[in-house]
Amino acid sequence: MTLASRPEFSVHAVDCFGGSAGWSGAEEHQTRRLVLIREGRFRRWTNGVETDLDATTAYVSMPGEEERFAHPAGGDQCTSVGFSGELWGRLPIGRTVYVDARIEFAHRRLLAAAATGDADYATAEELLKLVALAAGYTSESVIGDGVLAAAAREAVLADVPEAATLCGLAGLLGVSPFRLSRVFSRQTGVSLTRYRNRVRVGRAMDRLTGGETALADLAQDLGFADQAHLTRTVRDHVGHTPVALRRLLSGGLDGPGTPSRWDTPSSWDTSSA
Repeated sequence: MTLASRPEFSVHAVDCFGGSAGWSGAEEHQTRRLVLIREGRFRRWTNGVETDLDATTAYVSMPGEEERFAHPAGGDQCTSVGFSGELWGRLPIGRTVYVDARIEFAHRRLLAAAATGDADYATAEELLKLVALAAGYTSESVIGDGVLAAAAREAVLADVPEAATLCGLAGLLGVSPFRLSRVFSRQTGVSLTRYRNRVRVGRAMDRLTGGETALADLAQDLGFADQAHLTRTVRDHVGHTPVALRRLLSGGLDGPGTPSRWDTPSSWDTSSA
């Protein structure tokens, strides 16, 4: 099942039910993949080498490799992350990866992000964090980090087309997605995903203040996956749904000159501050 798909990467849930203890027939894939095991265990043969795999071990598969699998313990569930050739060229990952608790946590975060439908930022950023850990990635030179973060903010605020995706923004700025994601968080204290969503929520409030009622159109205009994604994001940042915000921002008062119950300190929602 495809969880997310973009030109630079893809995320798939792969479930193998049952399985044989003997070796399968030869399989050959044409993609560059990092495969992590969610449940179960199995054996893999490639290039004459046999490897035992479980939730503590991930593996890398390259185009044209012949693979065989055996399932002595029954079925398994995996996450397969595919990469474009350009993005893969920036990934110093070995052929097998020890999955420590930090990588497992990053794996789970990736799956949660993919479920939001935001493949261009939330999923991409969690994927980059996962790969950075798997590769033992070290940050690039810190020279110019402040300038890079400022340029990223400017591009997001200007809504340039390349800023529609994290990888596109990195390409525009001439850096790897890994560096951009890490530098931006370090320089600003928030992730690129959080920053971009904060900007989009501000634009949503502008439209809602103006009386916008077509929330599906608003979601599409602002680059959200759908109306539900818009609603979740607005509620996460502000504490209210777009429908409630439209009422509150259009002068929702209990009477002339009388503050509504939403204006009293006791009712302020600080859960997302």
